[in-house]
Formats: sequence, structure tokens, C-alpha cells
Amino acid sequence: MQNEKPPSRYLSTPDGRYFIARGKLLRCSNPNLSLADREKFSALLVLARKEERSAKMWGPPEALQKAHRKVDDAKQLLGERGKPWWTDGAPDYNRQPIEDTPYAEWWNTHRGGAKK
Repeated sequence: MQNEKPPSRYLSTPDGRYFIARGKLLRCSNPNLSLADREKFSALLVLARKEERSAKMWGPPEALQKAHRKVDDAKQLLGERGKPWWTDGAPDYNRQPIEDTPYAEWWNTHRGGAKK
């Protein structure tokens, strides 16, 4: 069952696998997650990011490492990191500059041919 994607301030690729931020492809959350799972994993991510901010300001290095792991764990549950959530065998371009991927032509056309 696919859920509606929430509105985003970022542009998504036509296949819905990535959004573009600062010229890089970043993997979208798995659209096949149930609403309950999406809410639960998103809440875990919010808490982990708060812990990460606190650890950066006041914690020892070990606390920051632990918080980074929690953020990564939550992102993996959401499908934003780790094994790709799609099943067609297409490669994963997460965190890659869009210009270095098969999406480059679409991106340049979408931006009206403008290059950064």
C-alpha cells in the first residue's frame, strides 16, 4: 500500500526515489511504510536529532557517536539509508551529486538548461 507523500519544499525525482538538496540526491523515505510506522520512525528520528544536538553542545565524544548511530538507525528504518526500498534492482545514488547520475539530463531540462 502506498501512502501519499507529505508536501515537500524539495523537488523530487520523477520516480519518487530521491529529493534534491544542494545539488545532491537524497533518498526519500519508503512510501510503502504504513502511516503508523512512518510516524513512529519519524518520532525516533526527531528524538535522535535532539540527542545529537545536545551531545554536540554538552556531551562527551562518546555521546555524540551514540546519537549519530541513533540518527542513522532511524533513517534506515525510514528507508532513507541502508538497503534501497525499491525492488527493481536499480542502483542507489543516495548522497551523489545529481550531475553525476542518470538524473542529470532530467535535472538540467527541469531547470531550463541552467547549470550551476
